[in-house]
Amino acid sequence: MRFKIPNLPLFSPKTLNPLTPKPHMASLLTAPEAQARTLHSDPPQDLDDVLCSDQHQQQEEQQQTFADTAPSLCLSGESRIERAWAHWSKLGRPKLIVAPMVDNSELPFRMLCRKYGADAAYTPMLHSRIFTESEKYRDQEFTTCKEDRPLFVQFCANDPEVLLEAAKRVEPYCDYVDINLGCPQRIARRGNYGAFLMDNLPLIKSLVENLVQNLHVPVSCKVRIFPDLQDTIKYARMLEDAGCSLLAVHGRTRDEKDQKKVRANWDAIKAVKNSLRIPVLANGNIRHMDDVHDCLEATGADGVLSAESLLENPALFSGFRTAEWVPGNEESKKDGKLDQADLLVEYLKLCEQYPVPWRMIRAHVHKMLGQWFRIHPHIREDLNAQSILTFEFLYSIVDRLRELGAGIPLHLKETNAATICANGSAT
Repeated sequence: MRFKIPNLPLFSPKTLNPLTPKPHMASLLTAPEAQARTLHSDPPQDLDDVLCSDQHQQQEEQQQTFADTAPSLCLSGESRIERAWAHWSKLGRPKLIVAPMVDNSELPFRMLCRKYGADAAYTPMLHSRIFTESEKYRDQEFTTCKEDRPLFVQFCANDPEVLLEAAKRVEPYCDYVDINLGCPQRIARRGNYGAFLMDNLPLIKSLVENLVQNLHVPVSCKVRIFPDLQDTIKYARMLEDAGCSLLAVHGRTRDEKDQKKVRANWDAIKAVKNSLRIPVLANGNIRHMDDVHDCLEATGADGVLSAESLLENPALFSGFRTAEWVPGNEESKKDGKLDQADLLVEYLKLCEQYPVPWRMIRAHVHKMLGQWFRIHPHIREDLNAQSILTFEFLYSIVDRLRELGAGIPLHLKETNAATICANGSAT
């Protein structure tokens, strides 16, 4: 069941406690799908839907589970580190994570990725000021459901109080409130948020500390690296000292925007991991499961994030890969009996279940069927000509491509029986 944030007075951080996780998703998977999840440990499940069940009973359960929870800033440094790891462990120490993507990591896409192996996911970046001011924005841009956990809700911000107000609204529905400190786009420069706050470290510190002092849910941050490694390490330590419970590091600088031309710096991520005591996630160069294994080994990170590659292939974390990333050795690959049109149909069905703006759906159609459209560009032109989309039209596009024989299968490596262990190593 889909739910949205109610128009209620904000909860007090002194009385509201976060939800407790339990194993989930097993009931949603068929036997073959469950087998595909052997790449990683099963992620935990959350309590029942906050809004579709007895809210009073829900809050009692939360309070019983987290009766001793308090905002982190009142704890000693050692206690904060211990609690950061305790929380990460309760979530099952997820390794395979859907990165935050503006207009792209919305609920239906998150649920599709979870079905195909993702342990956790970020929401798209939400604008904290607009989120606090606009009910319409909240209703359209942030939706979730009981199976959508563990979940990071990410905000961009440059005002500590505005960010706190936004964070309080989502605190009951997520496992981390995340601060976007890595967006390098021009709109972030104009809005003075994301990676452009790297020029104002005292402001970043105040954003983190204000959340840590007033929320019960942990605070995480997603950053880019500085050109100088020592600056990056000092930055990361400042965030940890401010109370950040988890740090995701994109191994590129603010100016390195072209991911196809500039490889992420895994050495820098390793240096950050070795310098911190909180969980660290690696972001960059994750195109298939071999990259996952290599990144975990090279960086020592506690998990990996994937973004662009997942948009084209949401089954990446189950071991599927597009032909672009299949080695030339024929013995190392096989037809996975799945293609991107299959994934798109599943995604569209999820969109019918969990409605999202059509602009998001249109973007996913182009990403998942991009290779197919290059073979049959007239179908893409028909899609672009539609000012108003319907599910019937989108399903018909898949049917037309099938009739034209445009199928491009995803592949599985024969060696994909490998699993990601709880300590992050590959076996």
